[in-house]
Amino acid sequence: MATVTVRKLPEEVVRELRISAAKRGVSMEQEARDRLGQPLAAAREAASNATEWKLKASLEEMLALGQKPDQPVDHKAESDALYDYLHNE
Repeated sequence: MATVTVRKLPEEVVRELRISAAKRGVSMEQEARDRLGQPLAAAREAASNATEWKLKASLEEMLALGQKPDQPVDHKAESDALYDYLHNE
């Protein structure tokens, strides 16, 4: 098991964690573990469902992968746009 330390949590977040943990009858630590685990489990499930869906492609989609583009691709502009997008995220 790993240990994670989270610094500078706002007091209202700690208070909500403490209240939620008390309502459930668990420790604050357990409440934090459960809350951190829920979105990760949901993301894992969504990813596994998406993988199953992505494995199914129509014949037209597969044939389109081998077609030449209608116009020339400006690779520098595409890579610049991708870099800008990643830099702004």
